Amino acid sequence: MAEYLLIESRDPFETRDVDYFYRLAADLARTRNTVTLFLVQNGVLPARAAANFSSLDSVVRAGVEVLADEFSLRERGIKPDALREGVRSAPLDVLVDQLADGRKTMWH
Repeated sequence: MAEYLLIESRDPFETRDVDYFYRLAADLARTRNTVTLFLVQNGVLPARAAANFSSLDSVVRAGVEVLADEFSLRERGIKPDALREGVRSAPLDVLVDQLADGRKTMWH
């Protein structure tokens, strides 16, 4: 079992490539890997409970830990209590700690 950190910075409403990255995260989790999907910059937009984006729900159901950068959320006026179920706000320190722990990392 490996540990992965996937970092998504792009808005899935602007590019379809994000769906591939989400599927990758879910597939890695389904094969018993530990996976964190860290959303930054415009990547936090689908984390809103009101966003119509079911792909992120599939990632959560697969067992991926989904974190949204608190600074990116704040910049976009998204409050932590407005996040969809299974997504939580986290400081960038969490990402740095996982990098330092040697997780296999992909940035999209």
